[in-house]
Amino acid sequence: MEARLLESVFPSDTNPQGTLFGGTLMSWMDKAAGYAAMRRARSTVVTAAISDLSFQVPIRHGDLVDIHAVVTDVGRTSMKVRVEVRRESPISGENELCTVGLFTMVAMDAERAPMVIPPEE
Repeated sequence: MEARLLESVFPSDTNPQGTLFGGTLMSWMDKAAGYAAMRRARSTVVTAAISDLSFQVPIRHGDLVDIHAVVTDVGRTSMKVRVEVRRESPISGENELCTVGLFTMVAMDAERAPMVIPPEE
């Protein structure tokens, strides 16, 4: 299962160097991971862990940010979701991989307790 987000970097999203705040990018990545995990588990999910996240290429004001999340592994109550981030210049079309992160998401039931993830349909 997967999910994709496209965001635009506005001045309010950037630091004094004109690059995207890391926390903002992490929030967007977490949202994409959550959407992919919810689609797979058919339930709400929470983030249990984020690993292997490093910012390799700066994302600048005016860039488009393409965030692609894919569920790569499903356990009893949790899922691993790989999230890739690419920046794109809307003027030139140039794009490059900026960040990759691995998110662990846990499926939750109506009582907010971890639930068994159903088999794929």
